Amino acid sequence: MQIHYPQALVDRVRRATTGRKLTGEYVPGEGPVPAKLALIGEAPGRTEIATGHPFVGAAGKELDRNLALASLTRPEIFITSVVRARPYSRPKAKATAPVTALPNRTPTKKEVAAFAPLFDWELAAIGAPVLVVMGNTALQRLLGPTATIGTLHGQVLHQPVLEWRAGKYCPGNKSYWLVPMYHPAATLYARKLTPTVEADWRALGEWLKKHPLADT
Repeated sequence: MQIHYPQALVDRVRRATTGRKLTGEYVPGEGPVPAKLALIGEAPGRTEIATGHPFVGAAGKELDRNLALASLTRPEIFITSVVRARPYSRPKAKATAPVTALPNRTPTKKEVAAFAPLFDWELAAIGAPVLVVMGNTALQRLLGPTATIGTLHGQVLHQPVLEWRAGKYCPGNKSYWLVPMYHPAATLYARKLTPTVEADWRALGEWLKKHPLADT
């Protein structure tokens, strides 16, 4: 199930992102509402923009393998990202190339902040007590710029996350179970990470057995 966002928030984000190198209709989060567990990624890529669904490209196939290691399936979790349009780069050598052919890039901090009100609303709306945070962009949106996947991957944290208020990030009042994970695309570029990633997802599965989602 896709979530429907307040039009005022959507319009606010569109105004804040006008003129930025972002393309595509906003890819909504997808899954049950309320949710027991949410996966939070960085931003959609070409396939996600084309289909309107999160994590359906090459990284999505990696994600499906990871979910299986934790005995999770897509229908039981909510999947979203901190940025909803596809960030792209335009190298000088490709100045005339169509946007759809240009490479993906990491969202800027300003782009993440532009989507922050929408993301905060969504997090409150889905009510998931467990957040699996994939990649540094998503992790730093929730925990601040000093948090890194390399340091925190696979750990289970329990703490508040950052919310966007009055033009800046502030600690929220609600605590979540947070599990930082390498982004599924990481193993596409660095296969040596595969054993670590697989171990982290298996460990998440073991933790969930001891902390059933119905009890969180």
